[in-house]
Parts: sequence; structure tokens; C-alpha cells
Amino acid sequence: MSKGTAVLFVVGGAVFMSFVGIFIRLIEHADGFQILLYRSISLSAMITLIICLKRRISPIKLIQSLDGNDLAIGISLSIAFTSYVFAILNTSVASALFILTASPLLAAFLAWAWVREVPHPFTWIAIAVACSGLFLMIGEGLNNGRTIGNLLSLVSAFAFATMLAIARKGGKTDILGGTFLGGLLAAAYGLVLSKLIGGGLIVERTDLMYMLLMGSFSIGGGIGLVAWGTPYVPAADDARRVHTLADRHSGALIGNSGRAH
Repeated sequence: MSKGTAVLFVVGGAVFMSFVGIFIRLIEHADGFQILLYRSISLSAMITLIICLKRRISPIKLIQSLDGNDLAIGISLSIAFTSYVFAILNTSVASALFILTASPLLAAFLAWAWVREVPHPFTWIAIAVACSGLFLMIGEGLNNGRTIGNLLSLVSAFAFATMLAIARKGGKTDILGGTFLGGLLAAAYGLVLSKLIGGGLIVERTDLMYMLLMGSFSIGGGIGLVAWGTPYVPAADDARRVHTLADRHSGALIGNSGRAH
């Protein structure tokens, strides 16, 4: 895959993922653990379909092909998926997406340390601007009582950046296996926590529809495109394109609906 095609995949994935905040805001009754469970189930199903079509293999062959690198990517993504859900529930969509712009900074440092991949000078300038806004946003969260949500957004950014760096370090041309594992792990977290401290497994039909669409269309399709293009784009540039495009597109969509519940 050429770098230009990879960039198109990443940008397309960003547009898909920009709908996540909208879907979460449309959910009326389900709690965070239920959202995590059902969206992760449909996410895993969509990623399985993408992998099987791309590799022309069966689901059993997919499981047999997974390795330690896939597991490391999966753990990172499961943390990113989980923390992002609760970040959106505890702060505004706009704040969460803006804080995710920390991913280029984190990915750049991690890729430099692990892969010795030096970002373009213009990338460092963009990172500096993003960081200044990040500190302002976290400071605003302290004043508005959104500290937990903003900190969880930062956790999600770090986990996503770690995934990008691991992908570059592993040198794979296809990291969708790790994305599949990330969805399964996140679903397991949601299942256990829903039964132990959440609202159980029964949800409203409309909420279920939104959660399944979020996992399959927005997260599954978006992450699938990003993961497909990731190995062909430098880590810092990849993260920057994903979150900048998602931030802009979501801003246009949500308008004034970005307030936390």
C-alpha cells in the first residue's frame, strides 16, 4: 500500500470514529459498562469480518494467527476503548476529542524511543500547539468539575499512542488482529463490570441499536481503516491525522450538543 492510500484510509477512519460521541449522546438509559460491552461485541464482529475478507481466511485461522504483538496492541486498544467511553460520559465530546490530540506527542516520543523514528520538524510544531491547548483544556476541566473525564481522555490518548508505537515497532503490515483482541478484551471488561457493579445485561432496544451501530460502523469501520493504514504511515503523523480530522468533523456535527450529561 502506498503512503497516499494509507493516509486516505486513516482520514476515512477518522471520519467514521467522529460519530462515536454522537452515538453516546443518543443513548438514554444504558450505563458506561453496558455501552462498553455491546459496542465492543459489534466492534469485534466487524473487525472479524474485515480481517477475514482482507486475508481471505476463516475466523478459526484468524485466531490461530494471533501472536504476542497482537496481544500487546489489543491490551493498549482495550484500555483506549474503555477509558474513552467513560471520558465522554464525564466531560464534553469536544473536550475529550481535543485532549486526544495529545496522542501525536505521546506517539512521537514512544516511536522515537522504540523505533528511532524522528518526526518531521513541522510535526513537532503541530505537537507543541496541541500541547498548549491540552493544558488549557485540562485547566478548564478543573474549574468546571470535569477533571475525571479529562483525565480519562488523556489515558485514552496515551493508550492509543502506545498502540501506534507498538505497531511501528512490530513492523507488521496488518495489525487488525490486535484490534480484534482489543475489542474482545473491552467486551470482557464490560461483561464482568456490568454484572458486578453496573446495570446488568438488559438494555433498552433503542439504546442497544445505538451501541451496536457505534461498535460496528463508527469504531469497527473507523479503527479497521486506521489499523489497515497504520503500518504505512509514520506514527506521529498517523495519530495527528486521526485526531485532527475526528476533532474537526465532530465539531461540525455536534454543535452545542457536546455538553456532558
